[in-house]
Amino acid sequence: MSAPKFTDWMAQQQQRAEHALEAALPAAGIAPERLHEAMRYTTLGGGKRVRPLLAFAAGELSGAPVASLNAVACALECIHVYSLVHDDMPCMDDDALRRGKPTVHVQYDEATALLVGDALQTQAFDILSAPGLFADPARQLRALHTLSRASGSRGMAGGQAIDLASVGKELTRAELEVMHLHKTGALIRAAVLLGALAGEVSDEALQHLDRYAKSIGLLFQVVDDILDATADTATLGKTAGKDAANDKPTYVSILGLAESRALAAELTAEAEQALAGFGSEASRLRELAHYITSRQF
Repeated sequence: MSAPKFTDWMAQQQQRAEHALEAALPAAGIAPERLHEAMRYTTLGGGKRVRPLLAFAAGELSGAPVASLNAVACALECIHVYSLVHDDMPCMDDDALRRGKPTVHVQYDEATALLVGDALQTQAFDILSAPGLFADPARQLRALHTLSRASGSRGMAGGQAIDLASVGKELTRAELEVMHLHKTGALIRAAVLLGALAGEVSDEALQHLDRYAKSIGLLFQVVDDILDATADTATLGKTAGKDAANDKPTYVSILGLAESRALAAELTAEAEQALAGFGSEASRLRELAHYITSRQF
């Protein structure tokens, strides 16, 4: 039986992630009801689920069990959504729209948004630390360490701090890359590594997958910057042109559109090269690189 085409596979995996998240999050009727309702409001029913897709694709390569991969996907998405909720708050980027609907502090209030982010971050580690989740406890501990490092001051949160400190400044391309290797790239790299760690994979293979993931993490941000400068709010599901309005340094502001698009093509090629030693088991990872390059939102 032939494998489904990429668009069908992606739709199936996005639905898989949605169902797993529905089951993993506390029900809205459990106290405190308002907090749990807001957690589900912001997490369910939207988003590209890129990080779960990358984890699922890496898990196919490593032969990871379904239950382990579903938990990995949920943990990653909880961290990602928490970062979006906090990023949208007035003290950060102050945005009113996310994934095509009002942000949490608009729909509820700022205190609830703060608690939603806190709760989702903790929920991620609750999910990933469940006893017996991985066949090898050492790999599960490594996965927890990887996600912790990717989420904190030496990863995503640190990148956000650099981003806030860079408003109105002129960064070099190298400085911008450092920021995005942390802010966006760290969690994307973790997604690939966690998906692989959920199964069985050699340290050498992990090194190649990490090279792929590093390129993909930067690629995602380059494309994000291009879309912020060229797409409209309805298409993006969030406020278009926000980076320019806030005087934030981006790949487009530093390199221009043409060179940013050339960089995206270069990073796609680097990602493919990192997977050169793998066969058909890495086909979904290759397809995801091209999807990230060509996405419109």
